[in-house]
Amino acid sequence: MPVKHMLAASAGEVVACLIRVPSEVVKQRAQVSASSGTFHIFSNILCQEGIQGLYRGYKSTVLREIPFSLVQFPLWESLKALWSWRQDHVVDSWQSGVCGAFAGGFAAAVTTPLDVAKTRIMLAKAGSSTASGNVLSALHGVWRTQGLSGLFAGVFPRMAAISLGGFIFLGAYDQTRSFLLELGRERP
Repeated sequence: MPVKHMLAASAGEVVACLIRVPSEVVKQRAQVSASSGTFHIFSNILCQEGIQGLYRGYKSTVLREIPFSLVQFPLWESLKALWSWRQDHVVDSWQSGVCGAFAGGFAAAVTTPLDVAKTRIMLAKAGSSTASGNVLSALHGVWRTQGLSGLFAGVFPRMAAISLGGFIFLGAYDQTRSFLLELGRERP
């Protein structure tokens, strides 16, 4: 993947996180607080922490998403190229999806510690040292209290969900891309 594509993807992640992070903060807090509704949680965050409370974990989310993309997309392209070379023709969309599933699952596995840190930061008690958003400090705290297993907590469900998403998204992406390219060739 050319450097300009990686930079564009990284910039896209930074912007996408402007929407993703507040919704993730509210969702995660709703998941651990069964008695409160979503709007109540949203209101409490704004009242108690201000707008910065909605963006708690922004930096850690970006620090998770960029390495994830830098692993997933080049691996996906490499797997497709290898499969194409082995069968002596371009991969079909379903094959691209399979490559996407493997690439996404692998990227999910290697970035799980960053996901754990992000989650800890988002769910930390307001004013605590973890809530400050220091990713290395959050990782060190997990390592100190739970070791390697703590850093990879939830790795299998994360891999499964992202593999499925990679199969669907990247397979559909390739199918749509092929369709549009073919449509463009047919028009004068």
